[in-house]
Amino acid sequence: MHPVIARATVGDADWITAIWNGIIADTLITFTTTPKTPDDVLAMIDTRPVFVLPDQAGFATYGPFRAGPGYAATVEHTIYLTPATRGQGLGPVLMAYIMDHAASAGHRVMVAGISGANPGAVRFHARLGFGQVGHMAQVGRKAGRWLDLILMQKLLNPPDTANGAG
Repeated sequence: MHPVIARATVGDADWITAIWNGIIADTLITFTTTPKTPDDVLAMIDTRPVFVLPDQAGFATYGPFRAGPGYAATVEHTIYLTPATRGQGLGPVLMAYIMDHAASAGHRVMVAGISGANPGAVRFHARLGFGQVGHMAQVGRKAGRWLDLILMQKLLNPPDTANGAG
């Protein structure tokens, strides 16, 4: 049975902030060292699609990959689950949901920016059909360590080659 995924609301901001700040403080999954505030999360909920799992198990969002109109069809995502819910099959379900949502909104490509210190995320994305398109050595620094950035992408709306479009 698949969990019911819902659009995040104002009432979700505190627990989303708590999940995110735990990851910022305790892992090398993100290069960010500045904690999020509930206002940061509220601004995100107000300006982009944010989806949540039941029982505060996790959330996912996507937004612009880069500024400029030429990149409008490309998005980058964030997905975080609580430590207690990882490995239960919720990540792929949530990712499928946001990929479908992004494709329905007309986006063509989803990008994953993954810390080199998180090989599990590389495997996770590969299982979902993402391909590695870049490896940038030592571009991030956190906790006294230089970290690599691995870029992966997935075509959400593949080109229609049958009629020459694309």
